[in-house]
Amino acid sequence: MDDEQIIDDIGDLVEEERALRGEALGQGGLDAAQQARLKELEIRLDQCWDLLRRRRAATEFGGDPDTARVQPADEVEGYES
Repeated sequence: MDDEQIIDDIGDLVEEERALRGEALGQGGLDAAQQARLKELEIRLDQCWDLLRRRRAATEFGGDPDTARVQPADEVEGYES
């Protein structure tokens, strides 16, 4: 997966996230399945952004960006800002 594919994936995930959040506003909330999907989207977005940062860092410091891998959800979700 290259940077452009990751960016495309991020765009698709953001679009779906916005749609779900829009539904929440229109319906007064989300059902359990929608809430679970929203959580999955948030985690997947964090993983994509992390992968993109890792790839760019590898490139910047002379490494091979293709060695960067998606990190487990619990690791990415545990990062502190």
